[in-house]
Amino acid sequence: MAACSELGLIGTISENDDIKLAPESSDSDEDVVQVQKKKKKKAKNEFNTGFNFTELEDPFKGFKTINLQFAKKAEPAFTLDEKIAAARKKRKKGNEDSDVEDDENKGEKFVEDELEEDIESSDEEFKADTVKIKEKKKKKQKKKKKGQDLDEEEEGEKVQFSENVDTYNRNMAFQDINVSRPLMKSLQQMNFEKPTPIQAATIPIALLGRDICACAVTGSGKTIAFMLPILERLLYKPKQASVTRVLILVPTRELAVQVHTVGKQLANYTNIELTLAAGGLDLKQQEAALRLGPDIVIATPGRLIDHLHNSPSFNLNSVEILVLDEADRMLDEYFAEQMKEVIRLCSRTRQTMLFSATMSEQVKDLAAVSLNKPVKIFINQNTDTALGLRQEFIRIRANKEGDREAIVAALLARTFPDHVIVFIQTKKQAHRMHLVLGLLGINVGELHGNLSQAQRLETLKRFKNSEVDVLLATDLAARGLDIEGVKTVINFTMPNTVKHYVHRVGRTARAGKSGRSISLVGEQERKVLKEIVKKARTPLKTRIVPQDVISKYRDKISSTEKDIEEIELQEKEERELRATENQMNKAKRILEESKDEMNSDQKRVWFQTHKERMAEKTALRLGEYDLTSGKQKKKKKDMVQNKTAEDRSNFEIQKAQLYAAKFAKKSLRQKRMRGFDDDDQKGAGPSKKKKQKKPKLKSAFDKELTNTGKSAVRQYRAGPSYKERKELGLPGKKNKQKGKRR
Repeated sequence: MAACSELGLIGTISENDDIKLAPESSDSDEDVVQVQKKKKKKAKNEFNTGFNFTELEDPFKGFKTINLQFAKKAEPAFTLDEKIAAARKKRKKGNEDSDVEDDENKGEKFVEDELEEDIESSDEEFKADTVKIKEKKKKKQKKKKKGQDLDEEEEGEKVQFSENVDTYNRNMAFQDINVSRPLMKSLQQMNFEKPTPIQAATIPIALLGRDICACAVTGSGKTIAFMLPILERLLYKPKQASVTRVLILVPTRELAVQVHTVGKQLANYTNIELTLAAGGLDLKQQEAALRLGPDIVIATPGRLIDHLHNSPSFNLNSVEILVLDEADRMLDEYFAEQMKEVIRLCSRTRQTMLFSATMSEQVKDLAAVSLNKPVKIFINQNTDTALGLRQEFIRIRANKEGDREAIVAALLARTFPDHVIVFIQTKKQAHRMHLVLGLLGINVGELHGNLSQAQRLETLKRFKNSEVDVLLATDLAARGLDIEGVKTVINFTMPNTVKHYVHRVGRTARAGKSGRSISLVGEQERKVLKEIVKKARTPLKTRIVPQDVISKYRDKISSTEKDIEEIELQEKEERELRATENQMNKAKRILEESKDEMNSDQKRVWFQTHKERMAEKTALRLGEYDLTSGKQKKKKKDMVQNKTAEDRSNFEIQKAQLYAAKFAKKSLRQKRMRGFDDDDQKGAGPSKKKKQKKPKLKSAFDKELTNTGKSAVRQYRAGPSYKERKELGLPGKKNKQKGKRR
């Protein structure tokens, strides 16, 4: 060993060598962490700071963009999650003035603090919630049935369907529908073994080119139901010219992206081209893709109309198939003007397919699409929820509306820690809940219309990848989105209508899996609850959160109010800075551009004038429009910011009630007058309609022998009828009786 050490080599350990061994046991795991920290510091000090490379060159030579990126990182713009983390850390510190030297130590200390917070929990938080089955009252149920019959009578005129498909072949496979090999290969890769009920019922009829009005529960595979027959038909398209043959319209951008990805996966082994034309994405790139004439265009109505009026080489004259996904939403008053414009520009000879979980059958709702002998495929009723869904309700008393935030926080922290979507009525409350839950240590993301499209897609991606445990969303995420693994849906307030409720809770218990929905119900929202109870197929349950737990979380939220105000102030300052930057960049661009370039750039055209658009907005606005001056508006905003939790919750409920009132008012509008023939409606008033009697077939001898009903027996006893006597020339019954008397 001595000889090896002289030569600077490390020898092997022999039997006679004495070696000092370190103790095997340590006091705690924390000691190990501390040792690692010390070693890291020593390693830093051992590095010779005076060392220099022989050839010094500029590392950013030829990479000016990288240099700019580093310059931006020097003064970072903090994200909302970083601000929340900083506020939590500051609150944890308290009044300590000690500064941390290194950023790494900063991060390690923050992790330790988080672990300590998670460990510290009182016995009150571990009190279990009580869950009871909500029993239906028999007496009230009978009254409800009568009311239900009245509602059915008051409903508007329904569409006359040429065919009604209620049944389907349960043993049907994709091979039985004669699906082509490229599509079969894609279906195998997507793990589709057998068609779902809506797919088995729809695909054969869609391949025939018939108009379809389909309804099935959420998560039943409606996207594949219309995408598969479309691709099957396009495999045999003529190859002379590339034109757009299929248009798929969806209400939200996120749903458009989802349908596009599903279509791309299905068309993986074909030469069929799909293009996405949704708002918030690159406009020029979409224009270039549409100019090539893709086979299928998946679009949102607003961006599609923009392209139709401003892209000269794109039109809908060659569209053969029009699909409306979430059709009841696409045909409501908020999309009415846009849908009229799209259908006006579409080809008249087309196949139209409508799909939704809450599909309507009424003429007034479907008249705009002008269906041609449609086939009705209602696998479920338009208010049915998934069978695997467990529905729970938490009652909130009249004076306890301010406890909603505390109840949601308690549910997320104690019982439902991950894979949860919380639906909130307004964007402002969704953002506040992000701050509240984030400061309480819950990993949260938000999804609503105030975010940019990049932020919205990033939040969805993070939630799908389980990087975010809880997604706070408005009704933007309520329709069509298929997020795998969602265990629980929580409604902060009850939705506007039962249809909205069906779509919200439909984000869980999809594709035959189980799920849970929890809705907070106040005294003002009991009407919607009664309708849900009336139409429920499975027993509902009531959940009671212990009052001690609610009061504890209420105190926690009240302690974070100062931090929330600070973060909101920072965000306000950032918004103002961003607005001034945008104005400066715009002015700079105008100064740099020449007059010729400015004249060459034409303004984009819209099918409505500015006045018409503003009139439409005011007509669709919930409540009265605020006509006060700017200073008074600022004062009102300050008043809103200082609202209590109860005021905020009441505002959410009021918003939902305004929508429900508008929906009810719309259903009570007078129906359009229609002409009718006097011959068909003899003796009937304008409101009553007589059912047309079917012509009775003349009785035959063999039928009379086999007919043993009451009417047949009476006929035999009474003898031939007056018409039969007249035809045979026999005297009537009265003449017979007179003859007998004589």
